[in-house]
Amino acid sequence: MDKIVICGKKPLYGTIDVSGMKNAALPILFATVLVGGKFVLENLPDVNDINLTLKILTLLGAPCVRRGSATEIDTTHLDENAEIPLSLVKKMRASYYLVGAKLGRYGKAHVGYPGGCDFGTRPIDQHLKSFRTLGASAEVNGGYIDAEAKDGLYGSHIFFDMVSVGATINAILAATRAEGMTIIESAAREPHIVDLANFLNTCGAHITGAGTDTIKIRGEKNLHGCSYDIIPDMIEAGTYMTAAAAAGGRVVVRGVIPKHIESVTAKLLEMGVTVNVADDSVEIVREPDKELTRIMVKAVPYPGFPTDMQPQICALVCGAKGTSYVSEGVWDNRFRYVEELVRMGAHILVEGKTAIVEGGAPMKGTQVSAVDLRGGAAVVIAALAAEGITVIDNIELIERGYDDLVGKLAGVGADIRRVSFPD
Repeated sequence: MDKIVICGKKPLYGTIDVSGMKNAALPILFATVLVGGKFVLENLPDVNDINLTLKILTLLGAPCVRRGSATEIDTTHLDENAEIPLSLVKKMRASYYLVGAKLGRYGKAHVGYPGGCDFGTRPIDQHLKSFRTLGASAEVNGGYIDAEAKDGLYGSHIFFDMVSVGATINAILAATRAEGMTIIESAAREPHIVDLANFLNTCGAHITGAGTDTIKIRGEKNLHGCSYDIIPDMIEAGTYMTAAAAAGGRVVVRGVIPKHIESVTAKLLEMGVTVNVADDSVEIVREPDKELTRIMVKAVPYPGFPTDMQPQICALVCGAKGTSYVSEGVWDNRFRYVEELVRMGAHILVEGKTAIVEGGAPMKGTQVSAVDLRGGAAVVIAALAAEGITVIDNIELIERGYDDLVGKLAGVGADIRRVSFPD
């Protein structure tokens, strides 16, 4: 069993390069199934979710080859009836994008119900609603999602009852090759939705409005392969920014799109951290003895503070003087990681969807677990700021979304290593 071992209280100095965005790369990988053709994708992160998706594409009949920074994929000739084992699709949430991709290309899809991190109830009703609006039948049967458009998909007006990134992406995938015009309202606005639309447009699609709450898609049957560069990961960038603020020191996080991380930058500034923004990098400066200021933060859909940064900012405010309030406005149950921070000495009370953090309590290293991907990042951040040694298990959850986290933090001076322990 591999674990991450961290000896805290080591200031960080140096540069961290950000990898490609996992949440952009996943829908783009499944979109290659929709389009059909030969692709060269640059900046794919080397993380578990991406490698699992490449395995799924291979099982569908698409050769996938990594050559240096580029990944070559050929989805020209797929087995449309190939069934992916449930054991694979249950390992991540994004596997449900295969439904929209196969429905758009073949008019039918039979895909296992997705898994991923446990944030409480995560229904897919808005996904099914979009497929039905486009003319397909769509149901969940025996652990599988079944969708079929016997008469073909046709453009329509989709209005989501709530903002959903996953449902917006699945609707885009299904509508891209549908007959006529589709209008999606109450669409999610995240940068990875814009990146998916840009990728599909490079393949010959006609999509406008991505990044706003209204997206228009004029269906196009004749799509083709392309070369494409995945955008940098704003959550990875925000995580390392927060880690540098927690540990203290001076760290440049390089290869970012500053606009994507404005909400994180604003909260760090509010806490008294120095943030110097350049064209494609941010520098985080905090003297180790400089006191952090308490804050209030609520995770909401983009362009607000991202839910995928909520656990990390909660770990940071454990070191801020006074009472901070960290609220979750997207998922029902995203505070499971709090118990791990409490093990380290944090004073946190969760009331409903808000964590009340009495900052300034001494944090000490101990044995903790990564309860999910971002909760795992939170305990890493807490460990960097804590006295003594922290041992983190379940690290495969962290490696679902962070490309060489141990190596990148070690490169800026963290006392961190990956260690194999007997089971």
